[in-house]
Amino acid sequence: MESRTQYSSRDCTNAKYKEMAVSLWKSLLQTTKSRLFLQRGMSLYNGAHGFEEEEIKEKLQQFGGGSINLSKEDNGIGVLTLNNPKLMNAFTGTMMLELQERVTELENWKDGKGLIIHGAENTFCSGSDLNAVRAMSSPQDGMNMCMFMQNTLTRLKRLPLISVALVQGKALGGGAEFTTACDFRLMTPGSEIRFVHKQMGLVPGWGGAARLVQIVGSGAALKLLSGALKVDPERAVHLGLAEETLPSSDETRSLEEAQAWLNQYTKAPAEVIQAVKKVVTAGRELQLEAALQAEKDIFGTVWGGPANLQALAQSTKHK
Repeated sequence: MESRTQYSSRDCTNAKYKEMAVSLWKSLLQTTKSRLFLQRGMSLYNGAHGFEEEEIKEKLQQFGGGSINLSKEDNGIGVLTLNNPKLMNAFTGTMMLELQERVTELENWKDGKGLIIHGAENTFCSGSDLNAVRAMSSPQDGMNMCMFMQNTLTRLKRLPLISVALVQGKALGGGAEFTTACDFRLMTPGSEIRFVHKQMGLVPGWGGAARLVQIVGSGAALKLLSGALKVDPERAVHLGLAEETLPSSDETRSLEEAQAWLNQYTKAPAEVIQAVKKVVTAGRELQLEAALQAEKDIFGTVWGGPANLQALAQSTKHK
């Protein structure tokens, strides 16, 4: 018969193997998460979640009007314009589809460093076009539209570009949600951000509530959503929802001011700015171990790169 000592030794060995297996599994899981996170175009939802992407695309295609225009400057700053001024730049179905296309284009912009999003004719966006909303009132259509826009705006938020929402005029409902998918918000005098979903018998569905909580905290987010409160520039800055109020309310001049504001954070080669954005995004969205592994992988893409070698040669670190 085996002694108690032998049993104890065997149990101890088995426990160690289990511990090693669990540790290895956790490490593999974190590595997988960090690598998946770094892939371009990763979406939140697919068919496994009941998301019928092609079906919703066909339906959205039926509701035309407006456009999403993108210009990319030589300095690495892009300007995305929500262009449907007859409806305060409300999103039609085809605009939702075009936004997805523009985001894909930006994901593949190797020379990009920053992005400014604004609305045509001095107002930001009033949310969804009600004609499309009324025509797609079934729960399944609503869920598919919700997942489609959450996918697109999450990819927008994760772009390796520093993004700024330039809020001129009104950002209402889905327009308010859209601003939260940018890294920063700049407002012009007299502009406002307002989550009016409650008045439509709804809650945000484009990811705006979750992002708002991250930006201003749960208490302030609850007040803004449950009160459908108008947030002017002064209050937005106080809450941390906006960075500052720009001096001008003129459409052209305020865009120039937003570009000047963004330029102070994009004075580096594109590969460095993109790496900076990626490590911050990883830190925000991943658990610590996965974020650390993602940071390590991103670090490896710039260590010994042209910008790093040039800086070492010029000893620019402390200048």
